[in-house]
Amino acid sequence: MIVAFSVSPSAAEEDGGVSEAVARAVKVVRESGLPNSTNAMFTNIEGSWDEVMDVVKRAVEAAGEGSSRVGLVLKADIRPGYEGQLTAKVERVEKHLSE
Repeated sequence: MIVAFSVSPSAAEEDGGVSEAVARAVKVVRESGLPNSTNAMFTNIEGSWDEVMDVVKRAVEAAGEGSSRVGLVLKADIRPGYEGQLTAKVERVEKHLSE
């Protein structure tokens, strides 16, 4: 399973940014040991349902430290029996682009 998620606490930095809170969430993901990637909008993580949802829960909790509310956007690709798709899906698209 691959999950793309984004977290945003209600208590922002003085300039309206949330990078410090997002960094706390990304740290949880990276320390999980599961395959992951982060871009400007989402963090992607791959693993079993239980593994991924546990990491997402802990990431939301980390992002929400000091905030009374956290927004979560989550999209999941649930495809039992497939692993390594975090990179394989992108590689398949790149292959078509080079044809």
